[in-house]
Amino acid sequence: MSRKCIGCGATFQSYDPSLPGYVDNEKIDEALVCKRCFRIKNYGDYKIINELDDNNKKIFSAIMKKNDLVLFLCDILTLDESLSYINNFKSKVILVITKKDVLPKSVKESKLINYIKNNYKINVIDIIFVSANKNYNIDLLINIINKHKNSTKVYLVGNTNAGKSTLINALIKSYKKTDGYITTSSLPQTTINEIEVNLTSDLTLIDTPGLVNNDNYLTNCNINDIKKIMPKKEIKPRTYQMKPNQSLIIGDYARIDYLSDKKNSFTLYLSNDIKVKRINIDTNNYLRDLNLISFNLDDKKDIVIKGLCFCKITNSCKVNVYTKAGVNVFERNNLI
Repeated sequence: MSRKCIGCGATFQSYDPSLPGYVDNEKIDEALVCKRCFRIKNYGDYKIINELDDNNKKIFSAIMKKNDLVLFLCDILTLDESLSYINNFKSKVILVITKKDVLPKSVKESKLINYIKNNYKINVIDIIFVSANKNYNIDLLINIINKHKNSTKVYLVGNTNAGKSTLINALIKSYKKTDGYITTSSLPQTTINEIEVNLTSDLTLIDTPGLVNNDNYLTNCNINDIKKIMPKKEIKPRTYQMKPNQSLIIGDYARIDYLSDKKNSFTLYLSNDIKVKRINIDTNNYLRDLNLISFNLDDKKDIVIKGLCFCKITNSCKVNVYTKAGVNVFERNNLI
């Protein structure tokens, strides 16, 4: 039987360093992780593996036909209509909202759960918030899994950077007696095949490759930008009283122009590492080469720049949003 990397799930091979699972030939019989996972874990050295789409489609097509319980993981900051993917599964699905620790402590989980139920038509049997970094609700999650699972196997599915592998590592630390880990990174395509983790005698967790959304700001960023954009600790909301013809400049990544004739309140939720400045609109400067999307908003709407941030806006208004081409920018009812 072919041996696999415990970090990313790739089958070991020693003939092509550009393909998944590469290990030096003299180490292939004893290796636990491939060279790529070793370098990610020890040096933060990331390498993209191309042409994985067909393999991923086969994996998810097979899971959709199974009756095994599915945990669908979603980062709270990237909630959008992609949640409808959940309805493709034949089996029961638990929606797991990850990275609870980056939300302001004032945000109530019950309010967010009601928001999800009221705004997204998804078929789930439960919704739970977790934080793998803070070990928040990990025991509760296991109890919910044991309550609903149909077999010993439970699949973890979700978008890239949703935190599947990080959550499994937290569960390994809490419930598995032997050492082990799954390779984690803030970059896409860290897990490239299914990885089975026998957590207990009657529970096997199966990690899967992340679903890659090309309309997410993070998908085509470089390493340094990804580290800056992804929140690492509790977000501090930033509120600006906007006057007509003012702009918010969001780092080097986006710009929001306020075009209405009355004052309005904008609150940004984004990584604390991104600098924001408010200026009078100057169409000759500040990211004018980015893609433009215009909105006429009703009261109590968010503007979401997928993967980067969302802006809570109090009153109806007109805004222009500039960001890089291909990124999904949309409006929704106020999340918070």
